[in-house]
Amino acid sequence: MDDELALLSAKEDPTGFIRSIDCVVIDEIQRAPKLLLAIKKSVDEDRRPGRFLLTGSANLMALPTMADSLAGRMETLHLLPLSQSEMALQSANWIDSAFAGRILQLSEASEGSDLVQRVLRGGYPEAVSRPTPRRRAAWAKQYMDAIIQRDVRDISGIEKIDQLPGFLNALAQTAGQMCNYAQLGGQVRLDAKTAASYLGIFEQMYLLQRVEVWARNRLSRVVKSSKLQFLDSGLLTALLELSTEEVEKNRTRFGNVLETFVFSELLKHTTTADSTYKLLYYRDVDKVEVDVVIENSAGQLVGVEVKASATVNQHDLKGLKKLAKLSGDQFKIGVLLYDGKETLPMGNNIWAAPISTLWGKAR
Repeated sequence: MDDELALLSAKEDPTGFIRSIDCVVIDEIQRAPKLLLAIKKSVDEDRRPGRFLLTGSANLMALPTMADSLAGRMETLHLLPLSQSEMALQSANWIDSAFAGRILQLSEASEGSDLVQRVLRGGYPEAVSRPTPRRRAAWAKQYMDAIIQRDVRDISGIEKIDQLPGFLNALAQTAGQMCNYAQLGGQVRLDAKTAASYLGIFEQMYLLQRVEVWARNRLSRVVKSSKLQFLDSGLLTALLELSTEEVEKNRTRFGNVLETFVFSELLKHTTTADSTYKLLYYRDVDKVEVDVVIENSAGQLVGVEVKASATVNQHDLKGLKKLAKLSGDQFKIGVLLYDGKETLPMGNNIWAAPISTLWGKAR
């Protein structure tokens, strides 16, 4: 639907457009929502599976016309950026292994400057294929400009988009932190309601995700503040204008980008795991935190803490130990992922392991 002639035909005569097709891939379907009712009619008349493959830059099920038209008639697959496991040609699932009490074995050790390069590069194929940070940053900025200028209008009808780039940059500054809509909106002169609405649009575009807090009582989560995580560390790097040179001199801003990188890798593992998992986080009134809490359908937990340093001390384990105590028998394992290459026990089902075990192999 990026082709103007095809888009015009789809808009002017959606029924005729679909009637002439037996099997088809329609890309950027969100640009021609009138096709959905015609597709529904065709599917109801001919139930052969796989006749229509609909792809788009947004969450199609978030579009009211899509949800109403094709509910019960379609299966949805979310294609996240490439994982480090895919790029390393490894199929072992880190989360499944962690819930079995095992940490993957290194297949491709990555630490120091090599790890920094992986994190700043991210996982979008177009970015990965570009050999220099400058070219990757240029692609990322063009990609985000295209999303705001074109795709946002397709799914939301927002005409005044001048505030969106500034709001997206404000969101980048708060990556890994709890949401405060009034504060976020205030940076670009938006009220809290509008800021929340715009944030929802960026979620539909798969740029970021709100992460709920873990609590022993699941019902209590709804009154807690969610945390913002971008879905690709490369895009976040571009928004922050973070360079390798800056990271080598000062890792202050790198910590949040590294957490984004780990979160996105774990999110990708949830899509290929044998079981169903949810990614949460933990924080209490004493500001004790665990960066990622992975919960399975039985309520069992794996805690993951992320550290940009190559050294580990007792203070780094404080959050994992608190989570283990609170969750009791539901706690399976806690892992402190750090910039190193040794996997070492830290007592009471808590381990320190290299970040690069995320794309490791089964033992």
